[in-house]
Amino acid sequence: MNDSHQDVFDNIKGTVGDVTVDNPKMRLSNVDVFYGEKQAIFDVSLDIANNEVIAMIGPSGCGKSTFLRCLNRMNDTIPTCKVTGEMSLDGEDLYGPNLDTVLLRARVGMVFQKPNPFAKSIYDNVAYGPRIHGLASNRAELDEIVVGSLQKAGLYDEVKDRLDAPGTSLSGGQQQRLCIARTIAVSPEVILMDEPCSALDPIATAKIEELIDELRQNYAIAIVTHSMQQAARVSQRTAYFHLGKLVEVGSTNHIFTNPSHELTENYITGRFG
Repeated sequence: MNDSHQDVFDNIKGTVGDVTVDNPKMRLSNVDVFYGEKQAIFDVSLDIANNEVIAMIGPSGCGKSTFLRCLNRMNDTIPTCKVTGEMSLDGEDLYGPNLDTVLLRARVGMVFQKPNPFAKSIYDNVAYGPRIHGLASNRAELDEIVVGSLQKAGLYDEVKDRLDAPGTSLSGGQQQRLCIARTIAVSPEVILMDEPCSALDPIATAKIEELIDELRQNYAIAIVTHSMQQAARVSQRTAYFHLGKLVEVGSTNHIFTNPSHELTENYITGRFG
C-alpha cells in the first residue's frame, strides 16, 4: 500500500449507516480476512435481510468479492486464507465446527461472474443439485423442480423444447440464467451474486436485473457489482467498500443522492475508482 493509500486507509473511521436490520437473515460481525500475512478485510460488520437486495460496491480490489465469499465459506478453498469474526445464518454459526459446508452452500447459493454451466444437458444442469441432496424421490418430482426452477429463472419458455441440449449451447445470458436456475433448484435461502452481468450484453443484463427483482420476493440477495447504475437499479440497500473496510451502508437512494462519507461521495461522483 503506497503512502497516499495508507493515509486514506488510516483516516477511514467507523462505518456510517444502517449496518444492522430487524430480523436479519445473516449477521456478520467484526469480520477480518487474511491471505497469509496480508489482511484483505478489516473489521466488517453487516446484516443481510430477507426479501432484500443489498449491493456491494467499491473500486477494484477493495475486498467486496472477498467478503461475499465469506458468506458461504468459498474462501475455505484457498489454503492461505484465514477468516475471523462472527457470522451466522438464522443464528447458526457459519464457521461452527459441526457445520456441513456442502449443506451451507445449498442454503447460501452463489452465481459467479462468468456463466459456468456443467458439461451436461440443460435438464441435468438444473437437476444436479436436487439429485445429490435427495430433494426428489422420483422422476416426476425432479421434473417439477427442474421446470419450476427454469420458470423462476425466466428461461423455461426459451428452452422447453430442447432440455436435452447441452447447457453450453445456450447464449451467454441464457447460460447465466441457467446457472441461476441451478442455484435456486436446491431451495436456497440466500443468493450471492458476484458481478453476474459483467460478461453479458445490455439486453441479457436487463433480463438478469429483472430476474433479480423478482427473486428478492423469496430470497435474501447480496450482489457485488462494478456498475453503480446496476446497484441503483436492483438494490434496496448499498454498502460501499474501500481498501478492505466497509465505509458506509444505507438505503440505496441515500447512498447515491446524499452519502454521509466523503469517500463514498468521491466514488459515486467519479472522482476516483
